[in-house]
Amino acid sequence: MIPYTKAHACGNDFLIISEEAVTGRDRVDLVRRLCARNTGVGADGVEFFNWTGPTSGRIRLHNADGSVAEISGNGTRCAAAWMAEKLDSAPGDELAIATDAGLRMCRIDAVRREDGFGVEVSTRMGVPEFVPHTIRLANGADIVGLEISTGNPHFVVFAGNGDFAVAGKAWQAIGPEISGHSDFPRQTNVEFVRIENEREIEIRIFERGVGPTMSSGTGTAAAATAALALKGCLSPLTVVAPGGAQTVAWRGPGAELYLTGPAELIARGEAW
Repeated sequence: MIPYTKAHACGNDFLIISEEAVTGRDRVDLVRRLCARNTGVGADGVEFFNWTGPTSGRIRLHNADGSVAEISGNGTRCAAAWMAEKLDSAPGDELAIATDAGLRMCRIDAVRREDGFGVEVSTRMGVPEFVPHTIRLANGADIVGLEISTGNPHFVVFAGNGDFAVAGKAWQAIGPEISGHSDFPRQTNVEFVRIENEREIEIRIFERGVGPTMSSGTGTAAAATAALALKGCLSPLTVVAPGGAQTVAWRGPGAELYLTGPAELIARGEAW
């Protein structure tokens, strides 16, 4: 049996599983089975965890389809919540989490122990990199966006309408075509952004290897980068996804980006 903890950050849910518990197992098959919504535990991905020190750990992320991803901002925050409970962390404590995109320092800003365990975490997300990029769809339509790396790849599109449609298509329909476009050999995450005001934006997310998701930490960071760099928005910027709001603080090109949001442990169990 494989012990797991299930956690979510703004509705983006992950299973935290010890590396030791899956030694010798086929992780691709295991992740697909566990993440299945109707026949498994159900999750957007699995974070395989290993302690590397008293307040540090290493995570390796698999998306729900079994593919390996460099990092998830929300998944990292879920791992931080798991560590914080184990360590009985207090506000101000810092946890070091190594990912395939590099080290991420997570500061515990608040701890909630009533009716479960939850934390508010500020994560140092590194320096975002971005370039303008235009892709051409199969129907000949050109989609203008921003290609952004926040440790993993993103393509950010601004939508000027209430339903986030782009090129006459619903974002859920156009998301797979953009994500799997030939311009992105390793596929990309896609964020559709609507500017509410200079301090707030709203987003929809199509995540590679998963599909539409309630939230994304790195996607929030990418969307905020685009809005702050190109649309005159101001830091700190509130980014609202269907699963909830996160805050991004960023001084601009060349500066490190800080992502703040909640994470909550919601279940424990064992799986085959």
